[in-house]
Order: sequence, then C-alpha cells, then structure tokens
Amino acid sequence: MIDFSKVRLKMVEEQIAARGIKDSRVIAAIKKVPRHLFVEEALQSQAYSDHPLPIGEKQTISQPYMVALMTEAMELKGKERILEIGAGSGYQTAILAELAQEVFSVERIRSLAIRARKLLYELGYFNVEIKIFDGTYGWAEKSPFDAITVTAGSPDIPQPFYDQLSMGGRLVIPVGDADAQDLFRITKTEGGMKKENLGGCRFVKLIGRYGWEDEGIMNDEQ
Repeated sequence: MIDFSKVRLKMVEEQIAARGIKDSRVIAAIKKVPRHLFVEEALQSQAYSDHPLPIGEKQTISQPYMVALMTEAMELKGKERILEIGAGSGYQTAILAELAQEVFSVERIRSLAIRARKLLYELGYFNVEIKIFDGTYGWAEKSPFDAITVTAGSPDIPQPFYDQLSMGGRLVIPVGDADAQDLFRITKTEGGMKKENLGGCRFVKLIGRYGWEDEGIMNDEQ
C-alpha cells in the first residue's frame, strides 16, 4: 500500500519548494489536495511524480510544478474570484478552491467536466462552478475576475480573457505554437497590458473560437 500523504509531502519538498515556489499558501494547498484521486487508479502510483499524466479525451493533468508555478503567478490572497479555462481532471481547480473565494471553471469536454464536478463536490469544494462550453469565450456573465488561468496552449491571447479581467487582474496563459509555448502573466493596468514571460512550457491545444480550430467545436452551451 502506498502512503499517499507521505509521497505527496516528498513531492512538495523535492519538486515544488526545491524548484523555487515560495508562496506558503500555494505550498500548503498542494500538500493538502490528494492528486492521486484525480487520475485513474492504474496511474495513482505515478500521481506524485513531476510529469503530466493522461486523463482521457487526449487531455492531461499538468505536472505538479507547473500547477504550482501558474498558481503562484496569480498572486492569490484569499478573497478573489477566479476563472479557470480547462477544468480537466479538476486538480488545479481544487488547488484554486483552497486559495480563492470563488472559482469558475469552463471545460469544453462534457465527460471531463462531469467527472471533475463530482469529485470536487465529494472532496467538499463547494465554492466551485463548472460550465461546459467553449472556454475561449471565458465566462462573461460571471466577470470581472481577479485572476484567470488557462490550462491549454493558445496561439495568441484571446481578447475575451483580457476583457473579463478586473483592473489589476492577472491572466496566466501559455502562448505559442502547437508544440511549445511560453507561459505569460498578463496584468491589466490603467496604462494597458503588462506582459511578463515566466518561461517555456508545453500544453495541449486550447481549442475554440479564439484558440485553435477543431472540427465539431462546440459554440453553444450544452
């Protein structure tokens, strides 16, 4: 039997803190959330290794360090309203739910959204809403958001995300081609867009109206 709490703590010490993540709230959230529950049982022994894992539908759960880096870049204090684009397994959604007041997550793949919603509620995360939709539109009726995180690579910065940020809000998004991207933090200021490059990364494509095209993409809410 694997002692998941023990290997989770080791992951935090060796893969998160040791690689430069300093936000104590982010570290505490990653110590708490059981990542192994967000992957299939056959993959649970790998859940605390520092690499992405498949979750079905050609999607992945991001590597723990990348989750920590993106979350830290949002600079959360606890009272924020957050938009997440791409709920996926729900793992990063859970991390955000630990750190913010409200989390709104958009997932285009119905099976993933339903599974994530069920697990999040089972774990007691009731400050989360998940919508099944084309995530590149954001979630205008719930805006403005204090921070937005995007868990898929985009060819550019979708205008709806910037529009839905509050003044001073942060958008964390991978931007680049289909094979590799740079992770950017975009801050909305009175003087316009402040853009910071946080380093290279690799994500699955952000599919949708303002991302990469895909046949049969859903443009109406289901």
